[in-house]
Parts: sequence; structure tokens; C-alpha cells
Amino acid sequence: MIVSCRDVTVAYDSKTAVDHVSFDIDQGQYVCIVGENGSGKSTLLKSILGLVPLKCGSVSFGPQVHRKRLGYLPQQTTIRKDFPASVFEVVLSGCLNRCGARPFYSKADKTLAAQHMERLGISDFKKRSFIALSGGQQQRVLLARALCATDRLLLLDEPVTGLDPLVTEELYRLIEQLNRELGVTVIMVSHDISQAVRYADKILHINQSLLFWGDTAEYVNTEIGKRFLKCS
Repeated sequence: MIVSCRDVTVAYDSKTAVDHVSFDIDQGQYVCIVGENGSGKSTLLKSILGLVPLKCGSVSFGPQVHRKRLGYLPQQTTIRKDFPASVFEVVLSGCLNRCGARPFYSKADKTLAAQHMERLGISDFKKRSFIALSGGQQQRVLLARALCATDRLLLLDEPVTGLDPLVTEELYRLIEQLNRELGVTVIMVSHDISQAVRYADKILHINQSLLFWGDTAEYVNTEIGKRFLKCS
């Protein structure tokens, strides 16, 4: 077990966003969280990250994971304005929690950043400004940054939103490759159910409460899976 959620409940003011959700995720799994808009998908992901307080319940991690060593790729919002830095500087910033008391990045940190940039095909523009890149290139940079933070657990919040179909397909394949070749556990919020069932091992379908949790092959044969696939 790498992540365990027990009766996770999150409320904003008087409105419940996530309602008593429980599940366990094992090392190396690729999990997609799906559901309608406003169903609590991103809130659930943020509760795992500790970014939103729980009304009740708990989130715990296996001994192989440190809460400060989680790789997170948030939704594209104002993040482009937040990084007036070079591609290499953005990727390297993923090593920040590795520094501990050190006021500087080590040679090992810089080597790790370079390795992940090479893996994600962004080494050629390491000196370019992050804000000058295309949306797909920016997502690759942010994915490399997330990998610098962890070698165990990636949490991705709708990483392909706003990207064109070709770039979307490339990013999905890249995430699958990271999961398969590096053994990194992936938890991804997705609104694209057809791609979710194509790549994920497990599907977690919520609408505030848990509607389905289990193998993808089982999900596509359930009534809710068939209905959701048909509507997508």
C-alpha cells in the first residue's frame, strides 16, 4: 500500500465536496479519478496532498513515501505567470524539498533535473524562458519538475486540459511510460474517460461519494461505466 484514504470528507462552508471516501492504492498502480464537473475530483486529490483540511477521515502513506516528497502537477491556471524563470530553473525547483537545511541545490539535484529533462525531451530548450513555451512544452517541464520531487508518487490534476489532441496523446503516452518504466505510482484526475480507461489500471469514480473503485476492465462493464463512456 502506498496511499490509504479512510472516510475522507471535505466540506467548504456548509457544502460537502467529498463525502466519506475510502480506498487503498498499491505501489506502481495507475489510477484515474473520474466524475462529472463539480463532483469533487480535484478536491479529493488535494486532500491526499494535504492542501485542503479534512472535515473527518484520514490520509496515510506507506513507509516508502514521505509527505514532502510527492510529485504534483496542478491544473493549468495562472502557473505560467508564476514562473518567470528558465526551463532548467523550473525543473530544478522540484528538488527544493530534498535540500533540507541546505541553502543551495547540490550537484546531485542538478544531475537529477538534467536526467528528467532528457527523459521528457526538453533538454534542448533548458535555457529558454518557461513562459515562452507552448502549452504542451510547459506541461512536460512541470512533469519533469514533479519527478524531481518524487520517485514514488505522482499526482496529476487534469494535466492535458487545453492541449490539442496530438499533444494530449503524447502526454498520455509519456505518463504511461513513466508509470511502466520507472514504477512511479500515478494518481490522475481526468475528465477524458475514454483515455482514462485506455491507460489506467484502476478507476475511482466519485460524485462527492464513491460510486466505483476497482479494475478498469470491471468498470467498463458496469452500468455507471457504460453510461459515462457513452456520454463522454
